[in-house]
Amino acid sequence: MPEVKVLSKRFDMDNGHTLQGYLDSGGFAALRTALDTAPADLIAQVKDSGLRGRGGAGFPTGMKWGFVPQDLGKPIYLVINADEGEPGTFKDRELMERDPFLLLEGMLISGRALNCHRSFIFLRGEYLWPGVRLEEAIAEAYANGWLGKDILGSGFDFDVTLHYAAGAYICGEETALLDALEGRRGQPRLRPPFPAVAGLYACPTVVNNVETIATVPSIIANGTDWFRSMGTEKSPGPKLFCVSGEVVRPGNYEWPMGTPARTIVEESCGGMLPGRTLKFWAPGGSSTPLLTADHLDIGMDFDAIAAAGSLLGTGAMMMYSDRTSVVDAVLNWTRFYEHESCGKCTPCREGVFWLAQVLQRISDGQGRMEDLQVLDDVCDNIFGRSFCALGDGATSPIKASLQYFRDEYVHLIEHGRVPDGFEPHAGVVTQNSGHHRPPSLAVVGRS
Repeated sequence: MPEVKVLSKRFDMDNGHTLQGYLDSGGFAALRTALDTAPADLIAQVKDSGLRGRGGAGFPTGMKWGFVPQDLGKPIYLVINADEGEPGTFKDRELMERDPFLLLEGMLISGRALNCHRSFIFLRGEYLWPGVRLEEAIAEAYANGWLGKDILGSGFDFDVTLHYAAGAYICGEETALLDALEGRRGQPRLRPPFPAVAGLYACPTVVNNVETIATVPSIIANGTDWFRSMGTEKSPGPKLFCVSGEVVRPGNYEWPMGTPARTIVEESCGGMLPGRTLKFWAPGGSSTPLLTADHLDIGMDFDAIAAAGSLLGTGAMMMYSDRTSVVDAVLNWTRFYEHESCGKCTPCREGVFWLAQVLQRISDGQGRMEDLQVLDDVCDNIFGRSFCALGDGATSPIKASLQYFRDEYVHLIEHGRVPDGFEPHAGVVTQNSGHHRPPSLAVVGRS
């Protein structure tokens, strides 16, 4: 199927972020339908659509909603995870900047389905402009009766609070997010109990990603058959893919799930930069196992990417050419996870620190052959043993790089420098130059 415009249909509108622009382009039609539909039927529609969470885990959204007990006599909360701290991911940012009312409509419909009347948007601390757009949209929605008491005379009340986070990557994990939202240090909680039963303020809570909730209005407006007409059987619907790195046109592009990665890179992004050949790529952000150019024809959906040995994650495609050292890329990511570890558990707190030191030693041209076994052993002692998935995410690209590009590590250890033809990057000694270059930053954003 060709590139689609569902979530991104207002991205090119000058006034798509305003209430008038949203209404003129069909906005809130799905909400009107939802207010006349029983909550249980709304959940059933989302279940039948097959919508899977767009925040990384890919858990079925309708099933997640169905876990929320309705008979505890406690308020039910909806929390939007807008933290988006995964390196390489910037889809939610553009959604909130260009179409904030789509998120609000999705929240209203989700609140109706869950019998929820109070919601929170947990926004990444560095996202100043999305915050401005959301503040304006929320104020406009309240002023015109789309939020607050008795919406459209339906008797349904719904309030939204925008919460600015402090900027910690760990708060992308839903229970750490809830602790931070309650005013505590952002660290993962022990589960069970799960948030669906005891989440925010010990009340039943649903935590969903921005893109996930922004997808809900199109399902209610167009039906489950329409939604399933795109994508694959197990991963239906459209998806925003963030493409960054060494491509001609980086940016967010919307395609049906299951579209081959090659199609997205060549048709939307114009291919790799002139004179460069794809060497390796991350299909779902820096916490997913790396793939090679041989994997470029794999469909971008949860099951196909998993079968290839990686994870779809957020759909953040980070593309690297034959001029980039895989050791340098992995070192930069590991430094990030070392800095962002919350420190709660020993495998992650100590292990990722060790990984960064060993990688730095190899990068500096002082590595030893036994360091490769050390990297393998430390990764194995972190993966599956840390309190949350941050430790797993830190080890995944390292393990994959050792699997596919071990010879590059060996060359660095034996010669003290990267092979000829590579561009200098952070922490990599090239031609024994004896100094480090500042880190390179992938260009992200729309062309």
